[in-house]
Amino acid sequence: MPDLYVDADACPVKDEVMRVANRHDLTVHMVGNTWMRLNNEIGVNRVVVPEGPDAADDWIAEHIAANDIAITADIELASRCLIAGAHVLGPTGDPFTDDNIGSALAMRDLKKHLRETGEISGYNRGFTGKDRSNFLDMLERTVQSAKRTP
Repeated sequence: MPDLYVDADACPVKDEVMRVANRHDLTVHMVGNTWMRLNNEIGVNRVVVPEGPDAADDWIAEHIAANDIAITADIELASRCLIAGAHVLGPTGDPFTDDNIGSALAMRDLKKHLRETGEISGYNRGFTGKDRSNFLDMLERTVQSAKRTP
């Protein structure tokens, strides 16, 4: 059975992750720099890592295994999880794959450069109800696929 690893500090879909995990009796590792207020649910491993820019990412990357599922908006962490053989979803339900991670990293770097030079401002659009629905659907599909993989 796959485990779910959540880059939890700014994750807008923690409740949705728990709903799917409970339905499939999966273990969830909620990883962040601060204590997370969560329901006392069975199968939840709260991991509070030391302060640091990549401490949560490092913990997830060191523990995730092939066929596990990571939930993160961090493209570099997504890349590290893919190298480990895990499935990776962004909080909008968009999967990171070996086929799209390179262009995602390049686009992130381009946007960072454009922000630094003042060509664009702001970051990402707001999180919507449609994003939440897409995430639930894709997480359910990913869990079912991971459970079928030996």
